Amino acid sequence: MSTHEPPADRDGSHAPTGADSLSRSAVVSGEAAGGAAADGAEGLERAEVLERAEGPEPAEGSERGGGSGDDGSDQDEEPGHSRSRDLLLLVGICLTALLLVNAFVARPFSVPSGSMEETLRPGDRLVANQLAYAFGGHPQRGDVVVFEGTGSFLRESAKPSGFWDGLRSFAQDLGLAPAGDTVYVKRVIGVGGDRVTSTGPGAPITVNGVPIDETSYLFPGDDPSSVAFDVVVPAGELWVMGDHRSASRDSRDHLGEPGGGFVPEEKVIGRADWVVYPFARWTSLDRPAAFATTAGTGGHGDQR
Repeated sequence: MSTHEPPADRDGSHAPTGADSLSRSAVVSGEAAGGAAADGAEGLERAEVLERAEGPEPAEGSERGGGSGDDGSDQDEEPGHSRSRDLLLLVGICLTALLLVNAFVARPFSVPSGSMEETLRPGDRLVANQLAYAFGGHPQRGDVVVFEGTGSFLRESAKPSGFWDGLRSFAQDLGLAPAGDTVYVKRVIGVGGDRVTSTGPGAPITVNGVPIDETSYLFPGDDPSSVAFDVVVPAGELWVMGDHRSASRDSRDHLGEPGGGFVPEEKVIGRADWVVYPFARWTSLDRPAAFATTAGTGGHGDQR
């Protein structure tokens, strides 16, 4: 059944038409409008709830579970902070690896004097291989070695070492501090059990009776030794000399001192294998072929 009557308002009166209806819809006053406003608000609230329930899922990082306020920003780390953290971690790993290499594998040293010229010159940077004798190996005749001279070339200090002495020694072991004036670099001439002799100027040094041709590494114009000596190297110790014999204070200069100038193998820090600076002098420090003639002559050197 159809009707042409206009719809009725809630108070039972007929709804006006035209502009009046727009005014009635836009402006509501008094108690008559209260119920309509409440019903309308309730309807809007239900519609809004329904829309949220049926609408699309909120995007990740939006108001879901605490919104996009402080909690959301804490969960998402800024890319710049992540890169800085990774860079610091990488630097830390590199520094740790470098310290471990310096302490246990290869340690750099600076040559302070001309006692090993022409093989090593003042200011040269060399690398000592600390693993050369680490697994049952021993220094051999002709090796250039870096060693701690306290107890052989230098007297043991009567003063007990303190905290700062220990800290400095630890830093030196890691390569973080200069080696100091107790570390030497010399060439091994005799090993445990060898008899090393010299009759003085103009004569070659002999090892177990075999003369050594040292012309390939001796400083030009130097005698093998200007001092006569005849020694037998104790087991586990070394007889060492500089290549610049006239400018080297080596085993010969400590003959009359406790220890007789012999260097304990346990004091050897490593074998000098490379000159790495200046770059023009980059070279390996190979064992001279002259010492091959001493093979089979006796002494502990034949057991290496």
